[in-house]
Amino acid sequence: MSTKLVKTLREAIELSGLKSGMSVSFHHHLRNGDYTLNMVMEEIANLGIRELTLNASSIFDVHAPALEEHIKSGVVRKINTNYMSAGLGRRISEGLMDEPVDFRTHGGRPRDIALGNTPIDVAFIAAPTADPMGNCTGKFGPSACGSLGYAFPDAMYAKQVIVITDNLVPYPLLGWSIPEIYVNYVVEVPAIGNPKGIVSGTTKITRDPVGLVMAQSAVDVICHSGLLKDGFSFQTGAGGASLAAAKFLMDVMVKEKIQGSFASGGITGYLVDMLNAGCFRSLMDVQCFDLKAVESIRTNPAHQEISAMHYASPAAASAVVDNLDVVILGATEVDTDFNVNVHTDSNGYIMGGSGGHSDTAAGAKLSMIIAPLFRARLPIVTDHVSCISTPGRDIDVLVTQRGVAVNPKNAELKQRLKDAGLNVVDIHELKEIAERITGKPAKLARGGRRVANVIYRDGTQIDEILSVK
Repeated sequence: MSTKLVKTLREAIELSGLKSGMSVSFHHHLRNGDYTLNMVMEEIANLGIRELTLNASSIFDVHAPALEEHIKSGVVRKINTNYMSAGLGRRISEGLMDEPVDFRTHGGRPRDIALGNTPIDVAFIAAPTADPMGNCTGKFGPSACGSLGYAFPDAMYAKQVIVITDNLVPYPLLGWSIPEIYVNYVVEVPAIGNPKGIVSGTTKITRDPVGLVMAQSAVDVICHSGLLKDGFSFQTGAGGASLAAAKFLMDVMVKEKIQGSFASGGITGYLVDMLNAGCFRSLMDVQCFDLKAVESIRTNPAHQEISAMHYASPAAASAVVDNLDVVILGATEVDTDFNVNVHTDSNGYIMGGSGGHSDTAAGAKLSMIIAPLFRARLPIVTDHVSCISTPGRDIDVLVTQRGVAVNPKNAELKQRLKDAGLNVVDIHELKEIAERITGKPAKLARGGRRVANVIYRDGTQIDEILSVK
């Protein structure tokens, strides 16, 4: 029987034909437990390959020290990503790179890969289980991470695909996610990552009274929106208040005997609980946020793995986000035009990215932001956000502990919530309340250098991020 198995990572890279100036890609399902990106980039550097474009669906702190060195030494010239945590984000904000980072969305990335706007020469897929021909999955193995949704476009469109696994099984692997038809080479290594690191830093329900008040208000908005009925579809993030909202929503759906159609996105154990309680017929999973979700996707046929294209690509004939009723999202800043920033912190440093934020906001019938009125004595609501991640036209509601602001474009919803007795306030009033408590913050001083471009899901640039002064 033939095999695509090669002995070493170095051999696989050489066979792929990777040369200086090309593009390499990685997926982020192992999150902060990932070993693969650093392992591959070290081997590439040792081969003397330089001036690469790095296309990674997300970059975490575990990658930061190594990538900083590869940028300084000229191995990496350009970065395309959907999310960048603060470790590398701070250095990028200080001017580490000559070329700006291009930030896309979880739907925009597969769109641009499929359309050939961001071609990939060699894709490296960290696979928790694979066979010698490259059939692979994230559902089994010592480094099991669940869904491999973000790796699908890389596998389908890259010129060469290398699967890296620490759990090689005999051919054929049963229940593969990515089939052998896309894979050129397979490498077995001691470990692709630490599964404990796949868990997001915020996958526990908040105990903060302010967060609980906001979560209850969010559920009140959903209940009175007219959308909560049989067939209801839902997505929420992994933040503490968002998870509390999911728990409160489950209580309502169980009590009212409402069965929704699906919940989607990055899946947490709380959404698994809702599936098991009969709140939804299905989970549509592009990424598992915790090990309970990994166990569920492995054992429950109603918990379905979907690709990033299926999840959110505007180039697809249809996508899951287009069928969402309600999405609950977070924010670091919201302005009085309902524009949202999730890319930079209050000092202007890169510490995040859109991910699926603007994809789901654009697709959902009701797009809701949950955010406290202020953090660390700084108001959340401002005249103008320092970076537009999601445009205000796609946001319907801002929920804070001091009231609910409804985008003026949604007058019917505003009246519904008022009639239900919710504390509906103007967003300008929320800004004034916050500033009475915190004082008016000084205007952020920015450098004159562009360090990142913010690219909307349709490929258009909606903002830029300037260096920190």
